[in-house]
Amino acid sequence: MSVPIRPRINLDSDSARPVFAQICAAIREDVTSGRLAAGARLPTTRALAADLDVAVNTVAKAYRELELEGVLEGRGRHGTYVMDLADTAAKRETVRFVATMRNLGMTRGETLALVRRAWS
Repeated sequence: MSVPIRPRINLDSDSARPVFAQICAAIREDVTSGRLAAGARLPTTRALAADLDVAVNTVAKAYRELELEGVLEGRGRHGTYVMDLADTAAKRETVRFVATMRNLGMTRGETLALVRRAWS
Protein backbone atom coordinates (compact mmCIF):
# COMPACT_ATOMS: atom_id res chain seq x y z
CA MET A 1 0.00 0.00 0.00
CA SER A 2 1.33 3.45 -0.90
CA VAL A 3 2.23 6.06 1.68
CA PRO A 4 -0.36 8.85 1.91
CA ILE A 5 0.70 12.27 0.63
CA ARG A 6 -0.52 15.20 2.69
CA PRO A 7 -1.96 18.03 0.63
CA ARG A 8 -0.73 21.57 1.35
CA ILE A 9 -3.60 23.01 3.34
CA ASN A 10 -3.40 26.29 5.20
CA LEU A 11 -6.70 27.11 6.84
CA ASP A 12 -7.69 30.73 7.44
CA SER A 13 -9.82 30.94 10.57
CA ASP A 14 -10.75 34.53 9.68
CA SER A 15 -12.09 33.57 6.26
CA ALA A 16 -15.80 33.70 5.51
CA ARG A 17 -15.24 30.60 3.36
CA PRO A 18 -16.24 27.38 5.18
CA VAL A 19 -13.38 25.14 6.30
CA PHE A 20 -14.47 22.23 4.09
CA ALA A 21 -14.39 24.59 1.07
CA GLN A 22 -10.87 25.74 1.99
CA ILE A 23 -9.80 22.08 2.15
CA CYS A 24 -11.40 21.41 -1.25
CA ALA A 25 -9.67 24.42 -2.80
CA ALA A 26 -6.27 23.43 -1.42
CA ILE A 27 -6.56 19.84 -2.66
CA ARG A 28 -7.82 21.01 -6.07
CA GLU A 29 -4.83 23.35 -6.34
CA ASP A 30 -2.38 20.55 -5.41
CA VAL A 31 -3.96 18.27 -8.03
CA THR A 32 -4.06 20.83 -10.85
CA SER A 33 -0.50 22.00 -10.09
CA GLY A 34 0.75 18.42 -10.20
CA ARG A 35 1.92 18.36 -6.58
CA LEU A 36 -0.60 15.55 -6.04
CA ALA A 37 -0.26 13.24 -9.02
CA ALA A 38 -2.93 10.91 -10.36
CA GLY A 39 -3.02 7.80 -8.20
CA ALA A 40 -1.59 9.50 -5.11
CA ARG A 41 -3.19 8.29 -1.90
CA LEU A 42 -4.41 10.94 0.54
CA PRO A 43 -4.42 10.62 4.32
CA THR A 44 -7.50 9.13 5.93
CA THR A 45 -10.17 11.61 6.93
CA ARG A 46 -9.31 10.96 10.57
CA ALA A 47 -5.58 11.54 10.06
CA LEU A 48 -6.05 14.72 8.04
CA ALA A 49 -8.64 16.04 10.48
CA ALA A 50 -6.24 15.49 13.39
CA ASP A 51 -3.43 17.15 11.43
CA LEU A 52 -5.60 20.19 10.63
CA ASP A 53 -7.31 20.22 14.05
CA VAL A 54 -10.79 20.08 12.50
CA ALA A 55 -13.72 17.68 12.81
CA VAL A 56 -13.51 14.40 10.90
CA ASN A 57 -16.86 15.21 9.27
CA THR A 58 -15.37 18.40 7.83
CA VAL A 59 -12.65 16.49 5.99
CA ALA A 60 -15.14 13.79 4.99
CA LYS A 61 -17.40 16.46 3.47
CA ALA A 62 -14.47 17.89 1.50
CA TYR A 63 -13.44 14.44 0.25
CA ARG A 64 -17.06 13.68 -0.78
CA GLU A 65 -17.33 16.98 -2.64
CA LEU A 66 -14.08 16.29 -4.50
CA GLU A 67 -15.28 12.78 -5.33
CA LEU A 68 -18.43 14.25 -6.86
CA GLU A 69 -16.27 16.59 -8.91
CA GLY A 70 -14.15 13.69 -10.13
CA VAL A 71 -10.98 14.97 -8.45
CA LEU A 72 -10.75 12.16 -5.88
CA GLU A 73 -11.83 8.55 -5.79
CA GLY A 74 -12.78 6.84 -2.53
CA ARG A 75 -11.90 3.16 -2.51
CA GLY A 76 -13.48 2.20 0.77
CA ARG A 77 -10.99 0.73 3.21
CA HIS A 78 -8.21 1.06 0.64
CA GLY A 79 -8.20 4.84 0.92
CA THR A 80 -8.85 7.98 -1.08
CA TYR A 81 -6.88 8.58 -4.26
CA VAL A 82 -6.32 11.39 -6.74
CA MET A 83 -8.11 10.76 -10.03
CA ASP A 84 -6.43 11.21 -13.38
CA LEU A 85 -8.02 14.47 -14.52
CA ALA A 86 -7.05 13.62 -18.09
CA ASP A 87 -9.07 10.40 -17.81
CA THR A 88 -12.25 9.88 -19.78
CA ALA A 89 -15.41 11.81 -19.08
CA ALA A 90 -17.23 8.48 -18.77
CA LYS A 91 -15.06 7.39 -15.85
CA ARG A 92 -15.49 10.75 -14.07
CA GLU A 93 -19.26 10.58 -14.52
CA THR A 94 -19.30 6.99 -13.28
CA VAL A 95 -17.41 7.98 -10.12
CA ARG A 96 -19.83 10.86 -9.59
CA PHE A 97 -22.82 8.56 -10.13
CA VAL A 98 -21.51 5.94 -7.70
CA ALA A 99 -20.83 8.61 -5.07
CA THR A 100 -24.37 9.91 -5.48
CA MET A 101 -25.85 6.43 -5.13
CA ARG A 102 -23.77 5.82 -1.99
CA ASN A 103 -24.93 9.14 -0.54
CA LEU A 104 -28.51 8.04 -1.21
CA GLY A 105 -27.86 4.86 0.75
CA MET A 106 -28.05 2.57 -2.28
CA THR A 107 -26.16 -0.73 -2.28
CA ARG A 108 -24.08 -1.92 -5.21
CA GLY A 109 -26.76 -4.46 -6.13
CA GLU A 110 -29.56 -1.89 -6.00
CA THR A 111 -27.53 0.53 -8.10
CA LEU A 112 -26.69 -2.08 -10.72
CA ALA A 113 -30.37 -3.09 -10.90
CA LEU A 114 -31.33 0.55 -11.53
CA VAL A 115 -28.73 0.86 -14.28
CA ARG A 116 -29.93 -2.36 -15.94
CA ARG A 117 -33.52 -1.11 -15.92
CA ALA A 118 -32.53 2.32 -17.24
CA TRP A 119 -30.40 0.79 -19.98
CA SER A 120 -33.31 -1.29 -21.32
